Amino acid sequence: MIQPNTAFHPNGASEAGRRNTPEPIMLPTTRAVQIQKPSALPLGGSLMLSFSVAKATAAIIGVPYSRMSAPPLIDWFPLWLSLRVASLATLCVLTLGTAIAYLLSHKNFRGKEALDSLIALPLVLPPTVLGYYLLVLLGRSSGLGHLYEVLFGQPLVFTWQAAVVAAFLHSAPIYIKSARTVLESVDYRYEWAANSLGASEWRTFWRITLPLAWRGLSSLASLCFARSLGDFGVTMMVAGNIPGQTQTLSVAIFDAVESGNGHMARILVLVMSIAALLLLWIAARLSRQPARASHH
Repeated sequence: MIQPNTAFHPNGASEAGRRNTPEPIMLPTTRAVQIQKPSALPLGGSLMLSFSVAKATAAIIGVPYSRMSAPPLIDWFPLWLSLRVASLATLCVLTLGTAIAYLLSHKNFRGKEALDSLIALPLVLPPTVLGYYLLVLLGRSSGLGHLYEVLFGQPLVFTWQAAVVAAFLHSAPIYIKSARTVLESVDYRYEWAANSLGASEWRTFWRITLPLAWRGLSSLASLCFARSLGDFGVTMMVAGNIPGQTQTLSVAIFDAVESGNGHMARILVLVMSIAALLLLWIAARLSRQPARASHH
């Protein structure tokens, strides 16, 4: 006896037991075809396949997979060191450079032209020559170098303090030359009026000359900071390239290019360019004269 095929309902009752429901008529030559939509590769399988390919590639080229999968770390020490060096160098230039610029713009003395030429000399000499001069003047065998070592207990050359000296020498000449022009452009009648009223030269400088010249001097300070931030040649000569100690931003870019680390070089170059562009924008804003109110 042939038993009829029974199909089970999802609720557990057989289809034969449901007498009120007519059974579908199937032709002998008809096949039930189930059409499925093409499914994409699951996300987990795609990731596993990608990881497998990456590991196989790393094994072929002989590079550890951890170095291929993890992004290279960026050492930001050169940036922070460059900011500290540029800040100290700019502070020294503002203090000493403004005094020299005032001396050249308001005083007449013998050897004034010689002093002006000596200040402009670093603008035309190669960085290697300037670095050699600093090595001779600040080395352990020199008087200044020996005095510094006695006072601070360490030599000056090949330290981050030597990078400050290099940045000062790199940025001071252009600041002094330009600050002299700014101070000479101040209307001398205001200074004469202050002197005639009994003000001392020191008081006249702080109350009259400096407020009238502050906009131009502030713009020059921004340019001085940018120039100190980008010094390379003199810094390499007197401070060296010691990672974690004397490696400034420009020296780190040179080191990254020499070692073939293009990723590091590109990031540091971008940071340097953005910083320089921002400082130039600040200098341009400060040097712009304020608009005068029109009188009707």
